Amino acid sequence: MAKWTPTHEAPEPLEGPIVPTIVGGTLIWFVLFLVQLPFYGWFDDHGHLWWLWTCLAGAGLGLIGIWYVRRRDAAIKRARAGADVQQ
Repeated sequence: MAKWTPTHEAPEPLEGPIVPTIVGGTLIWFVLFLVQLPFYGWFDDHGHLWWLWTCLAGAGLGLIGIWYVRRRDAAIKRARAGADVQQ
């Protein structure tokens, strides 16, 4: 069986408002955690406590994501500024 190779080039990756997207997702996870917190006993009684901790983990990972995409965005802007100066 022969290996398939693409006949055209891959498109450029889409760049959008990455930082606001990650911030929004992180806020949604944290709000979901806060909304479920008053029902801790019910979740514990029914074996669904992992729902609560999933939301908290999503918020925590979102904070790491915010840090990462802000640094990435700053590095892209620095690289563009450096390329503009050299031209």
